[in-house]
Amino acid sequence: MTTQTLLPDAPAAAVDGPLADRPSLQETLAQTLAMAWRSVKKMRRNPEQFFDVTLQPLLFTAMFTYIFGGAISGSVASYMPIIIPGILAQTAITTCMAMGTQLREDMDKGVFDRFKSLPIARIAPLAGPALADVIRYVIASTLTIVVGLAMGYRPGGGVTGTVAGWALTIVAAWSLAWIFTWFGTIMRTAQAVQGISMLIMFPLSFLSNAFVPEDTLPGWLQAFVKINPVSHVVTAVRDLMNHGTFTAEVGWALLGCAAVVAIFAPLAVRSYSRKM
Repeated sequence: MTTQTLLPDAPAAAVDGPLADRPSLQETLAQTLAMAWRSVKKMRRNPEQFFDVTLQPLLFTAMFTYIFGGAISGSVASYMPIIIPGILAQTAITTCMAMGTQLREDMDKGVFDRFKSLPIARIAPLAGPALADVIRYVIASTLTIVVGLAMGYRPGGGVTGTVAGWALTIVAAWSLAWIFTWFGTIMRTAQAVQGISMLIMFPLSFLSNAFVPEDTLPGWLQAFVKINPVSHVVTAVRDLMNHGTFTAEVGWALLGCAAVVAIFAPLAVRSYSRKM
């Protein structure tokens, strides 16, 4: 009985059957970064992937602020501390929703078939694009805040609170992206992924406290708004940006993000591995 040793630079063809040894943590990280770089190169070659993260913050921030400002808060200036964190949360959800659709398109094109024979961690082809997508979240969140500042929004939390709220938005977007990544591995077509993602996105964003105070809603709807994870993120971002305080809502928002990743990342890897 002989033992075959797989060198780090061995070709994929040398792998005979399923790998007996799983990649180490360091190897998994390196493979994930390689997959992230692949996704970044795709973004460079397809600049239309940035249309939503550049145009949507400009359009939504101005549109919702001027439409609802006078009706809800009496003036646009009074409404900005409410709507800017809300738009940040909605932008995060809408932006990360594209993750599942793009993944499904790659799988339909047979790109992931090439990964079958590679001695890489099963999570790398999923975590890599998720990591690269952080670039899109950064652009969307930054533009939303810049547009708000240009319209007259002045965060009471100062630079520290604003940066903290900006960072929390990006963490929330990356966490929620795993939900849509899972959809990308279980749905049969990219159109199906987009359809179910829209059904998830609208209740999460609009049935929250992102646009109106929750106490103005009917009692039965308030119950849903209070348990909606997006409401916790919005409240946490408001506490950070408007007051510069790290309240319990910040902790709940981070805990919710961790729970989403803990649940949906393994589900995505498991369903992806089954298709392999």
